[in-house]
Amino acid sequence: MTETVVANPFEQAQAGRPTGPLVQGFEVIIGFETHAQLSTESKIFSRASTAFGAEPNTQACAVDLALPGTLPVMNKGAVERAIKLGLALGSHIAPRSVFARKNYFYPDLPKGYQISQFEIPVVQGGTVSFFVGDELKSVRLVRAHLEEDAGKSLHENFIGQSGIDLNRAGTPLLEIVTEPDMRSTAEAVAYAKELHKIVTWIGICDGNMQEGSFRCDANVSVRRPGEPLGTRREIKNLNSFRFMQQAIDYEIRWQIGEIEDGRKIQQATVLFDPDTGETRAMRTKEDAADYRYFPDPDLPPLAIAQEWIDRVKAGMPELPRAMAERYVRDHGLSEYDAAQLTQSVALARYFDEAVSKGATPKLASNWITGEIARRLNAQEIGIEAAPVKASQLGQLIARISDGTIPNSAARVVFDALWSGEGSEVDAIIAAKDLKPMNDTGALEKIIDGVLATNQKNIDEYRAGKDKAFNALVGQVMKASQGKANPAQVNALLKAKLG
Repeated sequence: MTETVVANPFEQAQAGRPTGPLVQGFEVIIGFETHAQLSTESKIFSRASTAFGAEPNTQACAVDLALPGTLPVMNKGAVERAIKLGLALGSHIAPRSVFARKNYFYPDLPKGYQISQFEIPVVQGGTVSFFVGDELKSVRLVRAHLEEDAGKSLHENFIGQSGIDLNRAGTPLLEIVTEPDMRSTAEAVAYAKELHKIVTWIGICDGNMQEGSFRCDANVSVRRPGEPLGTRREIKNLNSFRFMQQAIDYEIRWQIGEIEDGRKIQQATVLFDPDTGETRAMRTKEDAADYRYFPDPDLPPLAIAQEWIDRVKAGMPELPRAMAERYVRDHGLSEYDAAQLTQSVALARYFDEAVSKGATPKLASNWITGEIARRLNAQEIGIEAAPVKASQLGQLIARISDGTIPNSAARVVFDALWSGEGSEVDAIIAAKDLKPMNDTGALEKIIDGVLATNQKNIDEYRAGKDKAFNALVGQVMKASQGKANPAQVNALLKAKLG
């Protein structure tokens, strides 16, 4: 059997990769290493709980504490979640992978080494595609490997000393490593958001960045066009997309300033301080040789049969990219709109239910990505908490489509639904008398009144100015309190104006 050995991407040349926008004459190179905490109830090599928020050191068993004579036992659920990620990203799932000991000495690492994967990871290759604006981008993955988390050093509330909490020690992680394919902060943040969406969509990680379930490390370097890759600095543990953007932007500016002042960039691990908006060096960056990797003698090779992969694949949900393609194919949506609607499972379900309740797909998309998204952002809530339910939106759009109410009246109904003034679309329409005018004679009288007081617009329209006609339509709609049918208004106005 041939085994694939995956090398470190950041030490390979980027021949043939596209360039991005220059920053002060420099090209930006960004790669990511993301730690996704897997959603298992127990740790990767022990039965201790992974629940968040327990009192320090109450969820660390003998294996996690590295007591003499203890041996690790692989968690099948962690492997299955790695398989799911590989399937979701179009990766190669290694039929045989191995675990290694990554040696370093921190107080929160009881064994003096971390069990990880090095030469032969379980997930190899793959692609993450996403939109930056309306432009589709792709980032190549090098690998995703299983490993255990370390504990946590606590420095607060201790006078002259630190505490160690080993509750996290042994928590299962997938470290997902990209090629250095990103060329701007916007691409980097969009990639991280897309990966976050995927791991939560397929249910392998809860994605809670504040609790450390989804932690991103950004490797950033700059170079003048045509030069070899610059020296990278790794920004550790970015736990929000906003901080991620601020940290990378600052690091780019700092590195360019250093180079322009004639100083060389030293490879280092840095931390971002959200209070100052700056990165600061924590330690010089280690390379693989510094960790003295060697195979873990306590763990046999991890064998994954094709039958197991097939079983996992059969239970996978429809993936966001496939769902977006279906929306384009079956509903006639643009690729951009389809991508926006598949930002989360909840958002996609909201759209599907609205369509099932009578909404035309395009109008549903416009409302969800427009007015609803605007209000959700303003109130800082998710679609799950939207005051207007998907079924209500579907009924509202159905009333627009069948001519019961015009768009202007639909806004009034939507406002009432959002504020809780009413819950039934038809009842709100009736209570507010929002049905359009059906009396042609009454509408003609309104039009005649508008024409009688707007001679200037009439003359401009007849002189070929289309804006003047739109102004007349607006005056008629205002006079009818929005109840006139815009198409009928257009037809009658044109007839009267000759």
